[in-house]
Amino acid sequence: MKITSEQYGLMPDGREVPVFTMSNEHGTEVKIIAYGGVIKNINMPDAQGDIGDIVLGLDTLADYLDRSRYFGSLIGRYGNRIARGRFMLNGVAYQLPINNGVNHLHGGFKGFDKVLWQARELSDGVELHYRSHCGEEGYPGNLEATVIYALTDANELRIEYFAATDKDTIVNLTNHSYFNLAGLGTILDHELTINADAFTPVDNTLIPTGEIRNVKGTSMDFTSATAIGKHIGNQDEQLAFAGGGYDHNFVLRSPGSGLRTVARVHEPKTGRTMEVVTTQPGLQFYSGNFLNGSIAGKGGQPYLKHSGFCVETQHFPDSPNHTNFPNTVLRPGEEYRQTTLYKFSVE
Repeated sequence: MKITSEQYGLMPDGREVPVFTMSNEHGTEVKIIAYGGVIKNINMPDAQGDIGDIVLGLDTLADYLDRSRYFGSLIGRYGNRIARGRFMLNGVAYQLPINNGVNHLHGGFKGFDKVLWQARELSDGVELHYRSHCGEEGYPGNLEATVIYALTDANELRIEYFAATDKDTIVNLTNHSYFNLAGLGTILDHELTINADAFTPVDNTLIPTGEIRNVKGTSMDFTSATAIGKHIGNQDEQLAFAGGGYDHNFVLRSPGSGLRTVARVHEPKTGRTMEVVTTQPGLQFYSGNFLNGSIAGKGGQPYLKHSGFCVETQHFPDSPNHTNFPNTVLRPGEEYRQTTLYKFSVE
């Protein structure tokens, strides 16, 4: 693998923001911005050998500063939603900022997607580090977060997440890349498989009810390869709550068993295929329902509804308020460590 870096822009306070380019022998290239830990580009060949960019994003640093919509960003301290921004920990009530309707989303108004990470090249990747101070966005404890991106010659983008704290806190880190394996158009013809027999239904504010519901016989059944658009128009309360599509957490099989393949996406026209491999217990599948053309993406193209999809490996949304969900508490002396791989190929 080859790694290069250059200046991408300047923060309003004058700090330099580097962009790193990782490339491998297959012609795949990944660009990482230190601001927000953003995956800016994933350029890869299709079945005919033509290179295309398979992630949504923006052109300039100013664009990311002004209107990120989480494109490609690292998310923390807590990915996804927390009901009313409230949770209890050790008998203490914490109130987080409300930045998504009546709820807290993706770490608040200044989550990990909106900070400049300390970045350095490694021999086989790029390491990003951020110190989140106690009380930042309402979270307890000083949190040391480290993320390593690496592109392998096996055509895998590997993301390793680490965190440590000096006080009991909650942590749920993920990446919010929007993929479109065709490079443009909608993602409705992409064929998706998710290795999950259940999902967590939500209320009309997209907060899990606490139920673990079987996907069989529902619009959420992706246990075999299914076009994303096949059921997206169903008269389904869950799809309606999410703005006419998917924005739901799937309960992955074999939690706690380490790295395993949890999802696969195939785009039939280009032949591009992506497998998702992770240690995480959940996967948030989002079908870009709230994209509405108001944001001009790369090259000025408007990102319309269903222009991209997200497969965010994670712990469950609102876990601190549901005792039956996997635990997201991190204590001093413990290490938070999760790994996700995106494996690319053509068929």
